[in-house]
Amino acid sequence: MKAHLLTSLRPALVSLVLLSAITGLLYPLAVTIVGHGLFPKQAAGSLIELDGKTVGSELIGQSFSSRKYFWGRPSATGPMSNNASLSSGSNQGPLNPSLADAVKTRIVALRAADPTNMAPVPIDLVTASSSGLDPHISVASAQYQAPRVARERGLPLDAVQSLIESNTADRDLHVLGEPRVNVLKLNLALDGGNFAGQEVKNPGKGLALSVHRSF
Repeated sequence: MKAHLLTSLRPALVSLVLLSAITGLLYPLAVTIVGHGLFPKQAAGSLIELDGKTVGSELIGQSFSSRKYFWGRPSATGPMSNNASLSSGSNQGPLNPSLADAVKTRIVALRAADPTNMAPVPIDLVTASSSGLDPHISVASAQYQAPRVARERGLPLDAVQSLIESNTADRDLHVLGEPRVNVLKLNLALDGGNFAGQEVKNPGKGLALSVHRSF
């Protein structure tokens, strides 16, 4: 009886060990090696570096509140915004009063930051993404904020709009999604120096060292 039981269990145990080794060790190792070989930057987290220091990732949003920077989408992660270890959305439906109140509060903040801007507020500036980590905003959201950023930095509006255009990514494969702007990369470009020969007033050099804080 015992010998028959062992004979019956042996194929199952061998399959368990082999599949565990293949799917738990060999396959991840192969994917890691191929990924680092063919796509080293993406495999390392698509990190953004400035002056030899890592200031963020192209894949994870960061919070900005200074008027001289572009603001990203709201984040529903906790206990702080854009917490990559707790990626999540708010899970609030369009009829949820809490969502309506949050949107109203965000609109008020945007209006207060730029009282003269009477344009409609783009929806992605007042709603969180499903991941809570979206590093991008729509082109419309960037254009909405351009007058405020230009005024705060003492720059011509067309210079800021040109910078938005140069930092706009096209649809994936020219078909999927919509054109988008990476907020961190755009803000770093703003701090880069001059626009068509005009120096930025009081560039935010602290961004490179404290970009994970709120501005």
